[in-house]
Amino acid sequence: MADLQDELHATTEVGELDRAEAEFEPDVIELEDERGLAVVDAGPEGDEGDARPKGDEEDAADDPLVRAHALLAAHPVADGYSGLPWALRHLPWYDLELGESTIDTDVPRLREGHVAALFWSLHLPEGLVGERAVGATLEQLDLVRTVVEAHPEGLRMAHSAAQVTDARNCGRVAVLLGPAGAAALDDSLGILRALHSLGLRVLTLSGASWAGKNGLTRFGEEVVREANRIGVLVDLSGASDATVRRALTISKSPVVCTRSAARDLRPHPANLPDDVLVELGITKGLCLVPLTAEQTGPSVRDVADHLDHVRALAGPECVGLSGTYDSGAAHPQDLSDASGYPRLVAELLGRGWSESDLALLTWGNVQRVLRSADFMARAARSRREPSTAKIAEMDG
Repeated sequence: MADLQDELHATTEVGELDRAEAEFEPDVIELEDERGLAVVDAGPEGDEGDARPKGDEEDAADDPLVRAHALLAAHPVADGYSGLPWALRHLPWYDLELGESTIDTDVPRLREGHVAALFWSLHLPEGLVGERAVGATLEQLDLVRTVVEAHPEGLRMAHSAAQVTDARNCGRVAVLLGPAGAAALDDSLGILRALHSLGLRVLTLSGASWAGKNGLTRFGEEVVREANRIGVLVDLSGASDATVRRALTISKSPVVCTRSAARDLRPHPANLPDDVLVELGITKGLCLVPLTAEQTGPSVRDVADHLDHVRALAGPECVGLSGTYDSGAAHPQDLSDASGYPRLVAELLGRGWSESDLALLTWGNVQRVLRSADFMARAARSRREPSTAKIAEMDG
């Protein structure tokens, strides 16, 4: 990582509370520290709200699932990947606020699972390239905005860590755009900048000639630099091992892996080998472990095993969660939809995870990389003009 990483000192952000929508206790205000962790400021001592029931409720507090719900109320989930945009294209009618049984995600289940932020994927089916890929990406982006505007009581668009916090404090689920596939750029840095201006925050480095099995070409490296300059996070899930290693070397902003678990535990091509997980920790990147049976296994315990492994190698500040719901993937038992996160957190509590590590896992780490990408972009724009590089000139 660049030395600029050490200069990051994010200020505390406070969102407007909307008590009619958010389920907060009276006289409690939630702030966030520089890591994105909740800091609770309670009201005056002696208020009726300070009273805590005893007896059976004290026994219930020892239940890991009860503890999980309490922890997630303070530190909700920032989910790194949702395939909802493409899934909604095939539904003639839907209502996400009332509930929609034909998909894995809706507002009631997001609230039940304590999900407060969600990255909506703009990935495309294989085979779409060139102008068709650009057009399909723009259509999905437009669909996301239309869906969010149609569900104002449950969803809110967000483009930064501050806006994510504000949406949460107002009782809405923050929707962030991305990742999009590399094919959406049609080998144009101008299109990358245009997509960013429309809200794109994550770009996956796969599915293009400049990010193949042999790694990044010269133009591919320029894509990474330009993404750093404008504040788009680089996603390495599904990229070749050579691309992953080169991107880790040249990116000045933290990279993310939106759907990657531990290859040592399950040999899936999108999962990461141990040496890459170690390097991800050194560069302060973020591995978002997917809740899919194919990549992590068929049970909650299997997912927890991957989270343990990634935390041990990359560190607690470099691991997060990726539901990958509505992506067509099969999910572990008890994690079949967006409401299942408390069961996973209960399993981690039973394994001895501390509240601080769980707060980083669910919320703080995503906030950190969003803030860091914005900070790096501001610094880079002061030194570097928008790139006009062409693939034909750089790669021949």
